[in-house]
Amino acid sequence: MSDDSGLWLLAAGPASATALYWFLYRYYRNTDKSHAFERETAVDADPVTGSDSKVSEVKGTRQTRIAGDNVREYRTRVERVSDAGRPDT
Repeated sequence: MSDDSGLWLLAAGPASATALYWFLYRYYRNTDKSHAFERETAVDADPVTGSDSKVSEVKGTRQTRIAGDNVREYRTRVERVSDAGRPDT
């Protein structure tokens, strides 16, 4: 085996890695088939409605809990379902 015949084998590694990368990139990205939302979608905006009324104010971390939370009342949060598909009472 001469020295020149093994040179193609050294070049085949990076070439095949580049080809595999390009194939996977094109397969998963689908850049030629993707939907361009900004160009192909018309968005009609309505005027903003509502009001800006202040409800309450929390400064710093004085209130560490949210009023009315049910973190410790897990039985009122979780509704068990029986095998028949009806909630247990």
